[in-house]
Amino acid sequence: MNVGDLRKKIDQIDEELIRLLNERTGCALEIGKLKQKDGQGVYVPAREKEVLARVTSLSQGPLKPESLRAIYREIMSAALALEKNLKVAYLGPPSTFSHQAARGRFGASVEYYSCETISDVFDAVEKGMADYGVVPVENSTEGAVTFTLDRLAETPLKICAEIYLPISQCLLSMVARERIEKLYSHPQVLGQCRQWLQREMSGVDMIPVASTARAAELAAKEPNSGALASRLAAEIYGLRILESDVQDMSGNTTRFVVLGHGYGQKTGNDKTSLCFAVQHKAGALYGALESFKKFGLNMTKIESRPSRSKAWEYFFFVDLEGHPTDEPVTKALADISGHCVYMNVLGSYPRSR
Repeated sequence: MNVGDLRKKIDQIDEELIRLLNERTGCALEIGKLKQKDGQGVYVPAREKEVLARVTSLSQGPLKPESLRAIYREIMSAALALEKNLKVAYLGPPSTFSHQAARGRFGASVEYYSCETISDVFDAVEKGMADYGVVPVENSTEGAVTFTLDRLAETPLKICAEIYLPISQCLLSMVARERIEKLYSHPQVLGQCRQWLQREMSGVDMIPVASTARAAELAAKEPNSGALASRLAAEIYGLRILESDVQDMSGNTTRFVVLGHGYGQKTGNDKTSLCFAVQHKAGALYGALESFKKFGLNMTKIESRPSRSKAWEYFFFVDLEGHPTDEPVTKALADISGHCVYMNVLGSYPRSR
């Protein structure tokens, strides 16, 4: 075949793909009507995980699994947007890593709602201004995000999904690197990239700003300037990526959670998050945690936060493997409640790792 013949074949395949995509979307919309009739949410993380796993297992190449997941993410995003005018709140402004995490999970077709604080994200979902919210809960190097934990202890919302996002800073600009005279970024990012900046950007004026999004915005407007920010910031503000992964330490990852009005269905590979408080007496915490061992459950995380209602008393946040409908988890939750003065299942969701 020559180039013309191959292009004609591609056109024919595209015609069939469009027909099939519309047929698939029609089926998704019918399912959406049935879910709404039953009072179910439009976003179902368990089904999403199942679809992405299935399509990657069906492929024989040459498309890579990550490419297929990205394609199907957008197909599902388009269907979600047609089912409902879905709105997702996130810690803004646009192009932050929270925005990037939300886009990576919900795709480009849904509507996004930028919030100034983590508390504002909770409020937006609680008050119905958004259907779901995405907030950071912990970082691999900095630890727990305490503002998120404090709100989780008091909100009626539930965690329905988790997202792990590698944090990668990029050198962005409208001009070549040698023409950059001033470089904008958040102070924490400038610190994380200090060695690289000393080595590669000596003599450039480093200017701290409120966020990496603001840095990208300034770099897009001001001549001979640059920013350290995310790939999404480059996309949103029309900047060139001059170099990727400029942070001094690799492997920095932030875990985000998706907030909704109910938690996820069982997938067989789930995680459940709890918040509880025990009596202020010797051995109380040990007695509560012993319930997990008693029923063979693996605890993947524990954090403590001061109770904001009484001095020197604490809430404990625990992640464990399993779903509340699993018999060992059901029994453990019943057992641990006997040791607690307060207990709340914060959510259950498919494990991302």
